[in-house]
Amino acid sequence: MCQQSKPQRLKRSSSPPFSGPANPNAFQPHQPSLDSCHRVQKAWLASRVMPRRKAGYLTPGGQRSINEKNLRLAFTISRECAFDLMKLLWSLHPIRTSVMMILNVVRGLFPAFRGYSQAMIVDELQSLVSSERFAWSRIIKLLCAEILRRTFETAIDSFATTNENIVMDSARFFVEYQQMAQRLRLDIPTISEPIVRDCLQESDLFVRSFNGMGGFGLLSPFDFVQIFALLSELASHVLVLLSLTGGTANIGVLVLSVFSAVFPLLLSRFGFVIPHPDSSYTTREVRVAERQEKLRNLAYSDCHRPEILLFGLGPWILQSWANSRKAVMRNERSLYSAQSGVSQMLNQINVSDLLFAIQNIPLLLMFQSSSASLGSLALYRSSIQAVVFTMGSLLTTFRMAFQGIFLMGAFCAAMNIRPHLNPEDEEMTKYPALPNGMKIEARHISYTYPGNKEASLQDISFTLEAGESLAIVGYNGSGKTTLAKILLRIIDFDQGDLLVNDVDIRRMTPSEYHHHVTTVFQGFSKFNSTVRENIGLGFVQKLGSQAAIEHAMRLGGADAFVHALPNGLKTKLDISGFDAMPYPSVSGPTAHGFSSRLHHGLSGGEWQRIAISRAFMRADRPEVDLLLFDEPTSSLDGHAQNKVFDTIDKVSRAPSGERTKTVIFITHRLSTARRADKIAMMEKGTIAEFGTHEELLKKGGSYAALYKASV
Repeated sequence: MCQQSKPQRLKRSSSPPFSGPANPNAFQPHQPSLDSCHRVQKAWLASRVMPRRKAGYLTPGGQRSINEKNLRLAFTISRECAFDLMKLLWSLHPIRTSVMMILNVVRGLFPAFRGYSQAMIVDELQSLVSSERFAWSRIIKLLCAEILRRTFETAIDSFATTNENIVMDSARFFVEYQQMAQRLRLDIPTISEPIVRDCLQESDLFVRSFNGMGGFGLLSPFDFVQIFALLSELASHVLVLLSLTGGTANIGVLVLSVFSAVFPLLLSRFGFVIPHPDSSYTTREVRVAERQEKLRNLAYSDCHRPEILLFGLGPWILQSWANSRKAVMRNERSLYSAQSGVSQMLNQINVSDLLFAIQNIPLLLMFQSSSASLGSLALYRSSIQAVVFTMGSLLTTFRMAFQGIFLMGAFCAAMNIRPHLNPEDEEMTKYPALPNGMKIEARHISYTYPGNKEASLQDISFTLEAGESLAIVGYNGSGKTTLAKILLRIIDFDQGDLLVNDVDIRRMTPSEYHHHVTTVFQGFSKFNSTVRENIGLGFVQKLGSQAAIEHAMRLGGADAFVHALPNGLKTKLDISGFDAMPYPSVSGPTAHGFSSRLHHGLSGGEWQRIAISRAFMRADRPEVDLLLFDEPTSSLDGHAQNKVFDTIDKVSRAPSGERTKTVIFITHRLSTARRADKIAMMEKGTIAEFGTHEELLKKGGSYAALYKASV
């Protein structure tokens, strides 16, 4: 879509890093030019600027003032992306969407037609009474005709509602899918930008607006059609008033209009209320809905993002969410269909309007001497009331639509965010594999976390040949974990060069590079799921393979306690900070709290073995060249620690004993560090000493002092 010659880096006070979608399947309105994309982005950002405050922005979702400046910005956004987005949504269901738009306008004419029909009935009744030839058969015939007309109108409403639900479900699924896909593609440096996060938040609000007309006080693009429906209703009532009055007014009619506005409210006392069946959920529906929410939380979670990126879980999360979301939407449609039978349609006939027409009969004698018919007076009264109400609805809808334009701009802008770590197409290169692991060469690397003044890494330089092992040691806060994230391509570095197999790592896409890496993060993820998924997500392609998961568990030393769990691999693991979503009207084992009661807690050491097993899901695969472990055995005893490192050494070698993988591990235990070919001693963000265990001891420096203190 929008293309640039160089990756655009976002500074704290500059525009967001929108440079076009890296995903070819993402929302792309008519392949706009770079200028078109930037106009939408600039207009959205400008709309958030708070007047009389320098560098101040509205909070995400903040209401924009209706003024000349914002009207121009709204016009710019609408011109650049509204038509294209509507065209794209229309293409999901072309015929149904066209029918929905037509019926919305047609339904706007119903109130005026209803009032005209009532007026005809009342006039006929007045004629019968004044002629003194009152016949109940004639009245019954008129009332039956009115009931049939209302039944026909209700049938059209029912069809229109069903059709609209199908269209809105498709549109909602589409925008939710696009939003999740984009979030899963974004890397940590990109998503940590404040403006990008604000853009994604407002984009989320836009997606939420597809939950229905006025949901969350928002308006979706399809709900904009409601404006045309209101305009058609307003126009029809105005035409009726013009045909009736010619500019005259009657105080008695106005008083009667007030009474007619109050009268329908009294009908509720007589039980004219549409019954709403209780919403109940089966066990399967609860589980599907719960899984949908868990997957959505994974996509939106910052704490899980490193492992989602490194293990390439994005496509799996997206596909699994899509399957669950479709199942939930099918359940919702089934529930609606069950409530939309013939009896429901008959119940929806507006009895209050019918009674409103009948209640005018006693007033016939009062107007027998009047030149105006009672029907015309009733029609005038209802039209006046409808005009006032429609004008209020139109004003409210316009305000919501105005705010919705800027949320739509945020959605379009969010789809154009390019991940920071992705190289430009002309600079991109494939990962250059070597037969015996990964060669890593760092040259003067420095890095400062956003918002910090002091650098976390300074002038980091070292060379690790393919197949060698490196232990990174040092005091807390010396930059060990930060260096690991840079080596894993989770975050970028500010200065220097990082070569992998003699190629600049910035020329490789992170997703391809991650195929050749496995890791255990110091703050590894604890997924709210079963043991099987917590382990299998290390190589999601083998998630369904019992043998692969059993093998990984044996390597990680988790097999013994996993088999002792209540349901083995199917045991749901308990994690802190997760609140299960309650569902109403669920009885028995699916009641609120169903999930938490069956979740099983693990100790710190057991969780660590789960994380190690997750890394081993792919560690012995031929394409994996780097094994990086950040404090993988901090919660294990000495015996278990040695066993894990023996396994790492075994996995990193061919059956002949030749090294085939490069190993890097961070540890505080120097007895473990001496197993490595090389050791990097880090102090204050830099590598103070680098060499073998024996070389560093001979130097008598920081490493030697730390080692002597630990033994």
